Amino acid sequence: MAASFGIPPEGETIRALVQERLKQAAAEDGAKITVEWRGAEQRHLYVISMPVGMLYFNPDTHRVRAQRTLDPERNQALNERPWSEEGQEYLRYLLTRDPKDPSKTDPEYAALLEELEEFGQRDPGIISPNGILVDGNTRCAALRELGKEHIRVGVLPDDTSRQDINRVELSLQLRRDKRRDYSYLNRLIAVEEELAAGRKQEDIAREFNIKLPTLQRDRWVYELINDAIDRSRTKEGIGLRLVDFEDHQEKLRELARDYATLATADPDGAERLKEARLAMVVLNLPKTTLRLAEANFYERYLEKRLPESLRSDGDEGDGSVGIPGLDDVVVPGDAADVKAVRDLTDKLLRADAARRAPGKIPPAEVSAANTIFTEAREVFETATTLAGKDARLRKRRIAVPERLTDAAEFIDQCAAEFAEARAKRALDEETFDDALIALRESLARLAKQAGRTFTSPGDGVDWLLNATKDR
Repeated sequence: MAASFGIPPEGETIRALVQERLKQAAAEDGAKITVEWRGAEQRHLYVISMPVGMLYFNPDTHRVRAQRTLDPERNQALNERPWSEEGQEYLRYLLTRDPKDPSKTDPEYAALLEELEEFGQRDPGIISPNGILVDGNTRCAALRELGKEHIRVGVLPDDTSRQDINRVELSLQLRRDKRRDYSYLNRLIAVEEELAAGRKQEDIAREFNIKLPTLQRDRWVYELINDAIDRSRTKEGIGLRLVDFEDHQEKLRELARDYATLATADPDGAERLKEARLAMVVLNLPKTTLRLAEANFYERYLEKRLPESLRSDGDEGDGSVGIPGLDDVVVPGDAADVKAVRDLTDKLLRADAARRAPGKIPPAEVSAANTIFTEAREVFETATTLAGKDARLRKRRIAVPERLTDAAEFIDQCAAEFAEARAKRALDEETFDDALIALRESLARLAKQAGRTFTSPGDGVDWLLNATKDR
């Protein structure tokens, strides 16, 4: 977010032109657009035409908030000089990029270009009185690219503040009309800013049209991402960026759900699961593969296969952590097994940050990071292959008992429906008898298999064998 919003350099010139055109629109009783204003009312704004080259992209727009971290230097320039040519060009560039892969043009932006070229601008944008685009940043970028001279916009009231601009942008996005949805991370950022403004989680969840538990899981994910970014810092200060996690929404949401389920019964196990799956996210393994990483994944499948470069440093101490200023007070630290998998994840986070920053750190370090990354992928692929085989074996082992449990539940339901049918004199006795014969034959086949398998049958198998003997 820009450190100081201020008024754009040409703000007063723009304001004068806006006022002139608003007077003409009012005299002609021209078209209007309606917005929610300060949470208590609606405002009907006159729509005017403005030169596209005169308006400013909104430095606060949630449309590209996460993507701004793509280039820290340009992002810093945007923070410090939001209205400069450099800062505005960076915003224009990001507005045209695919949120999940900023190296590519956003397909939705390409579709917008085609629509504007064929049909022209259908829906007006919205600006502040000083020419800051509140809604329509992407449309303005597209119109400029197409060489169009004007854009139709509604104009917010004269006393519009920076907070008003952000609230109007968010309220328009949440209407869920034909606007492009915010990307996952940009929505998370918007949620945190709404909370920082003092709004309740319940109200925000309702406004974003999600359930409160979903919002809470998303907040956990956002905290996890920011923690991972901090942990990824190399000695040169290079780290991962928010945009690097944009394509992992479903993986991280599933991790949040599984972590919460396990944490109530096994907090250390939940931490081991979190760290193992975060490492797999960094390695960009598929979501179905991540599911194979359970609480014991590191010690069972990874630890013995890790090369020396990926092993824990072994500096475990007694696991306690001191509190600064309170020399006699210590609290338990991470368990040794949690620390081991966390150390592995930290190494992968730093390696990923380094390999994404060629030119900013020595080539030898980039090469070393790529080597670590390659070795890790090979080890994880082997480990997940073994975990997958074990999972399939466990599934086969429990499949037969689960089938019988399902059959028992169906028979219990049948007994209840039998009583109801008998009371209503609606029982087809002949069909029921045929079904029982089919059941007897099925049980006989199962008993034949069980008789060949168990030399010392338990009570259940013994009953099955006796119940299906020919009488």
